[in-house]
Amino acid sequence: MKQQKENFKDSKNQAIDFLLHLPENYDKISNHPLILFLHGAGERGKNLEILKRHGISKIVEEKENFPFITISPQCPIDDYWNLKIEILKELLDFSLKNYKIDKERIYLTGLSMGGFGAWSFAIEHPEYFAAVAPVCGGEDPAKVDRIKNIPFWVFHGAKDNVVPVYYSDKMVAALIKTGGNVKYTIYKNAGHDSWTETYNNPELYEWFLKHKKNQE
Repeated sequence: MKQQKENFKDSKNQAIDFLLHLPENYDKISNHPLILFLHGAGERGKNLEILKRHGISKIVEEKENFPFITISPQCPIDDYWNLKIEILKELLDFSLKNYKIDKERIYLTGLSMGGFGAWSFAIEHPEYFAAVAPVCGGEDPAKVDRIKNIPFWVFHGAKDNVVPVYYSDKMVAALIKTGGNVKYTIYKNAGHDSWTETYNNPELYEWFLKHKKNQE
């Protein structure tokens, strides 16, 4: 099935809309891997259709038999994901209670503003995630000790003039220094759009599925 529009209210009665995708075999299997996707600044607002322009929300519309549950929330127009971490946490907790999600296979990714959000969410709540793939984002490298046990695959365009590649460079360097598990892909000829190639690459989804929470 394609994505359906849903709404969630948190404990403070704040509402957030999201797109939900359930795999075709949803009812036949007891639990499924989850990808939580955080969009970029250009997709903020109240129209969930615009989330389908880029990233996981676009891939789900185009691919047959996409094997993940996907949840793609929409950030309010003048807000930022790194300021919405607690509502994202409550949305994730709600989803774990209401959908057949494998708690050992929860994956997080986001692009641009959502890349920053992915770093922030993982740092604030590392207990959820089996693997994280931030695309052209960043955070405070002093905080990476909290996520050193989570596999990361970081993506960035070398010619990005919106979010310079330096933001990913410093996060990757800090993770390596602390003994983290990190892969790093820099697209030499890409500008800000490093997400199209990333999300079109089947290796990303194979990489996600190689990882489980608490895996030895």
